[in-house]
Amino acid sequence: MITKEMTIAEVLVRSPQTAVVFLSLGMDCLDCPTARGESIEAAAEAHEIDLDDLLHQLNRLAIH
Repeated sequence: MITKEMTIAEVLVRSPQTAVVFLSLGMDCLDCPTARGESIEAAAEAHEIDLDDLLHQLNRLAIH
């Protein structure tokens, strides 16, 4: 399960297919240093993205 505490990098290592979710929401710096240390929660806030929706999309794609 993907949680708000995980970093973008952690999510991508665990479930590379989730990159399309990040990219579709305008989060296109997936390999920058910020993505390696910033939590999903902080990234969602910085990009003004609904955290619950982001987590739902990521988890839905990660299990398939």
